[in-house]
Amino acid sequence: MPNRIARFCASVALMTSLALILTTQPACNLVKKSVEVEKLLTPLADAETPQLIEAVNRLVGPRSIRGKVDIQFEDTSFAAAGIAEKYRTADGTLIVQRPGKVYLIVQGPLAIDIAQMTSDGEHFRIAVLKGEDKYKRFVRGTNDAVYAKLDGNTEPAVKGKPNNEAQTVKALSNLRPQHLTDALMVRPIDPHATGLLYVRSEFFQSEKDPASKKRIVRGYYFLDEVQSGADGSGRLLRRFWFNRVNSVQLARLQTFDEKGALITDVSYSDFKPFGAEGTSVLPTRIGLTRPQDHYQITLTYQSPESVTLDRDYPPEAFILKNKWNLPEVDLDAQKKP
Repeated sequence: MPNRIARFCASVALMTSLALILTTQPACNLVKKSVEVEKLLTPLADAETPQLIEAVNRLVGPRSIRGKVDIQFEDTSFAAAGIAEKYRTADGTLIVQRPGKVYLIVQGPLAIDIAQMTSDGEHFRIAVLKGEDKYKRFVRGTNDAVYAKLDGNTEPAVKGKPNNEAQTVKALSNLRPQHLTDALMVRPIDPHATGLLYVRSEFFQSEKDPASKKRIVRGYYFLDEVQSGADGSGRLLRRFWFNRVNSVQLARLQTFDEKGALITDVSYSDFKPFGAEGTSVLPTRIGLTRPQDHYQITLTYQSPESVTLDRDYPPEAFILKNKWNLPEVDLDAQKKP
């Protein structure tokens, strides 16, 4: 019994000593932890709705743009599974002209044409010139129509497999040239148009800073283009994003269908003077994402100062002809019973 009492007393003494040690230590030493807080980029510029509309319409100045570009394709068909296939960058010669006209030549090594494509505002034509025989073809269709993907991949690329010309050809087969026109030549805003409303709002987004690679918070303005309905409802047509850091500048443009689903998501960055005179300041890097078409394309102007602006091109310049005698695919004929 005395031994048991002795052990009990020793345990009590030890617990008392520990309690004294803990209570005499500063509490902050027990819970101190370094936490990095995302920094809000400042200063934030202010703008009202008329100023945001003016910022969009400043980009509408050039009637046409012609220049050399770098083109990067990305297949997002398997984005839900965390897989995206990036294709190597190709050289291109691009001509866009209002309203809705585009002519794009995509070239591989040694300046060999991989593909050519045009849209005259109503119909598009695509000539795929390189790759396997099943991809060499002349595709024609209507801009406003919806078509199934041509010979799309059924499985994602094998991990570690190099991106090659064949993958670029697959992407080109399903690229629609008319998607480039609204992205590169933004449609102007008419604040007095009947049935259209423009609503400004404020937004803050956590994102990675390209310079420091750290997470930051960037302030934006939204300018929503809303079409009012007879029943009092409204439909969102376009959403303009404006970066507010230091100054107000268009950073992103989203378009939506009649059900409110996202159709096009375009990002704009690296604004520089274009042309020999440098009177037009335009984005040199444009990223176009088509979520429902499962692809993304990034265009970067190689030499903005060498770009030709405001030259008038005849209508036939945007109607591609099958001078290569490629097998023709009429997408409209395929849809007919």
